[in-house]
Amino acid sequence: MTQTISRPDAVEPQALQALQATFRDVMAAVCTPVSVVTAMADGLPHGTTISAFTSLSMEPPMVLVSLDRSSELLRTVRGSGRFGLNVLSSSQSTLALKFATKGGVGKFAGVRWDVEDGVPRLPGAASFLACDVTDLVEGGDHVIVLGLVHAADTVSGPPLTYHGRVFGTHAALDELSA
Repeated sequence: MTQTISRPDAVEPQALQALQATFRDVMAAVCTPVSVVTAMADGLPHGTTISAFTSLSMEPPMVLVSLDRSSELLRTVRGSGRFGLNVLSSSQSTLALKFATKGGVGKFAGVRWDVEDGVPRLPGAASFLACDVTDLVEGGDHVIVLGLVHAADTVSGPPLTYHGRVFGTHAALDELSA
């Protein structure tokens, strides 16, 4: 059933809840890469799992990530002006779950990490970007962080994805069966 609301700020709570539930279902149907955004504060690593990031520009190379406005990591990124983007490999779902919890620097307990270009890098990630924050844009209950890429690396292997509320990976379609 289609949910339509012209102005979400002027609707009954029940209608808004129905729209939000449908919106969650729509977003669950979108396949997204799973990444851990990282930053340093006082020599300690911080990080959180996200699925909301995308490339923004090739000239100059830029990405955007979306962080919950109440997250500890957003405060750290604001303070440091830098962040790392670790696009996880298909074998790193346990790491994705670990960084999806609350816990500050405790999330790094037992996790191997290195500092590269001033931000934490998680070995084994399919791709890595180190970015300088260029702007922060308010958006509902999140803040969009725009990052200028100053280092990039990729390794061979499939990425970890999230679709239908489960982890998976990408596979090319067989052109003959399509």
